[in-house]
Amino acid sequence: MAAKSVLCRFSSPKRAIFQQGPLSIARLSNSSGKGKSPSNDTLFTPLILPLKEYKNETTELTRARLLYQSRKRGMLENGLLLSSFAAKHLDEFNEKQLSLYDKLINEPTNDWDIYYWITGAQPTPEYLDNEVMKMLKEFVKNENRTSRLTQPDL
Repeated sequence: MAAKSVLCRFSSPKRAIFQQGPLSIARLSNSSGKGKSPSNDTLFTPLILPLKEYKNETTELTRARLLYQSRKRGMLENGLLLSSFAAKHLDEFNEKQLSLYDKLINEPTNDWDIYYWITGAQPTPEYLDNEVMKMLKEFVKNENRTSRLTQPDL
């Protein structure tokens, strides 16, 4: 039985498919047991998982959680960029901005998507194109050439 396509589904009535792109695995098995390279028509359609709700969380606790989550990303590049951004801006954010930042760093299931959006390599999805994303994109440009080789101290 040849595998022709792979579809990743996380059922959530609140979310919809936000992009399609090439399948990112090297080989698919077919009935003969030999590997088969995926063709261009093989698509992976990631879905966005619903945000975990933190009930009765104070604003200060939200800031602390987001600072920690900004530091502990799945890839070093995002950890450096997001932790530096969070250290600089989280204390200034109001509750709406904190919510937008929480959505930005916690809803997408692929860290590479976040990286490509904030660096401008790919267009930002409409639902994430907001004031916090604009601030983050401006921060990533690093026009003052600030060193960001390590995460800021806590």
